[in-house]
Amino acid sequence: MSLTRPTSRPVRTALAALGAAALAGSALAAAAVPTAAAAPATAAAPADRNDWNADAYRGGVEVVPGDGKGKDRRTLTGRVFLDADRDSSSDRRERGVAGVLVSNGRDVVTTDRQGRYELPAYDNMTVFVTQPAGYQVPVDEHNIAQFHYNHLPAGSPELRYGGIEPTGPLPEAVNFPLVKSRLTQSREQDCVIAGDLQTYDKEEVGYARAGAIADLAKRRDYAGCGALFIGDVVGDDLSLYPDVKNLAGELNGPVRFLPGNHDLDYDATTPEHSFDTFRAQLAPAYYSYDVGRTHVIALNTVRYPCTPDVDNADGQRPNCNDPRKSPSYNGRLDENQLKWLERDLAKVPSDRLIVVAGHIPLLTFADEGSARHQVDQVREIYELLEGRKAVSVAGHTHSIENMKTGDLFKGWRDIFGVEGLPFPHITAGAVSGDWYSGRLTDKGYPVAVGRDGARPGVLTLEIKGNSFKERFTVTGEKDDVQMQLGVNSPTYRTWYADRQAWNKSKQGPAPELADTRVVTRDDLTGTTWLTANFWMGSTGSKVKVSLDGGRAREAVRTQQARGEDQLVGPEWSDPHAVAQQLVHGGSVADRTMHLWRFELPADLEPGTHRAKVTATDAHGRTFTDTLEFTVADER
Repeated sequence: MSLTRPTSRPVRTALAALGAAALAGSALAAAAVPTAAAAPATAAAPADRNDWNADAYRGGVEVVPGDGKGKDRRTLTGRVFLDADRDSSSDRRERGVAGVLVSNGRDVVTTDRQGRYELPAYDNMTVFVTQPAGYQVPVDEHNIAQFHYNHLPAGSPELRYGGIEPTGPLPEAVNFPLVKSRLTQSREQDCVIAGDLQTYDKEEVGYARAGAIADLAKRRDYAGCGALFIGDVVGDDLSLYPDVKNLAGELNGPVRFLPGNHDLDYDATTPEHSFDTFRAQLAPAYYSYDVGRTHVIALNTVRYPCTPDVDNADGQRPNCNDPRKSPSYNGRLDENQLKWLERDLAKVPSDRLIVVAGHIPLLTFADEGSARHQVDQVREIYELLEGRKAVSVAGHTHSIENMKTGDLFKGWRDIFGVEGLPFPHITAGAVSGDWYSGRLTDKGYPVAVGRDGARPGVLTLEIKGNSFKERFTVTGEKDDVQMQLGVNSPTYRTWYADRQAWNKSKQGPAPELADTRVVTRDDLTGTTWLTANFWMGSTGSKVKVSLDGGRAREAVRTQQARGEDQLVGPEWSDPHAVAQQLVHGGSVADRTMHLWRFELPADLEPGTHRAKVTATDAHGRTFTDTLEFTVADER
């Protein structure tokens, strides 16, 4: 599946304009829209918590211009220093910081006792420092971390969105300022991972601001680790980067970005310049940083334009065969980045938690049979991480996937020869959800239920030492909102097929879905399931259902992650999500790896019944929800 928003943009109707008749077709559809009483994601912090805006270290990298006389010089020097007066300018009284990693995107060196470093220089390179734990790099007025210098003497080739301006001769020095930080020293960190902000226009910037950004602006728990936006920061229109910077300015911690396939300079003719505008505006294409006992590696997993010799030697990526007339992208690291990754990891202590972040996932359930939507060198990356505690986080698929060590799907074996995950992989969902599709909520952003039935939101890694727990926060909700219940009956499955056919033809009146909370005897004898879409559910999770106060019984997970292919279709779908999507537009949740089903007994007595659902995640945390439904002889 192409991970590009559908061309036809769904018509959005403000919730306030929806009358009872508009909702009567699906009683469950209304439940997905937060009510006016819904609580914010996290309450405002107590007064004694860190005040980020008052304490933030603001500044930039010190670039000492060269005089041009040494233009044949092929070595860059500089130092990492403790910026005592916080002016971003080094002086003799400010001591250097030893043992800090500095890179040119290929080589990785460590500063000496005076904080000095020396690196080979290249005409197109980004030089960056790896923030050490216990220190903080400066942030600009938008909270964006400042830790790199782009060197491109002649500037980018002509690009629609500008790229990198000519930098001229190699600088005399590039010096990286730091200040000490108790926040980044702490062994306990909350790291926000935000997938696919992906705003296509200023209206969608407003949706993001009213939704996930407003939620994050209320939180005070991530000032150390900060927020990492893992690609597709915008939706092809790179002129929106200033708007994204303004969004970052509303957060309460350092903000970092990595690039996605919708952040490309599409008019670049070679991969060397495909992210020049991103590099100029936001961040290096790849880099690393430390907080506590965690080493975060931000990768560029998008190669554009991909080429047949490099990307399609095995014939599995035909989209790469004509880069001149039909340029396309592929999930791949270039050779320089792969060398850098090996050298970076070689300098990281073995007891650290490694967070590997990328836009295109190393491996994914949503596109497990597609080579281009996963990373070509996944096995090489696994070899580099062998024996380490690690977790992979990614975006791209606009879905949530909490995959544990040992999980396996058919496509991973068939395409990459992988026989099970060596460490957890998490696809972090999307701030934009399903590309800002569907109806508007009363809070001013679309419902945007995803292709897996999940809702928009952000991931947080709760880290203690070198261990972590994952937490997904639904936009506009408290943290205990972790699942959605539904009823999958023969009546629903018939409507699913009829409505899908009608959506293609638009002939005659649209099929209407009857109230899914009313189940007939024919539905029960034809197999009806109560469904629980437990968004962060995974291998090791359990879902139990108690009917009318009776003994709780286990529901069955539809995808066991034991080497099977995807199960696709109405019987494997999330009925609550589909009831909205087939009517109001967007993707269709016809497959998901976090759906549990409980078959309702065929002999249930007529009348109203109450199902209590308890979901327990792999860490032992429990969440409950209830659903009332009625058994009737007929509709």
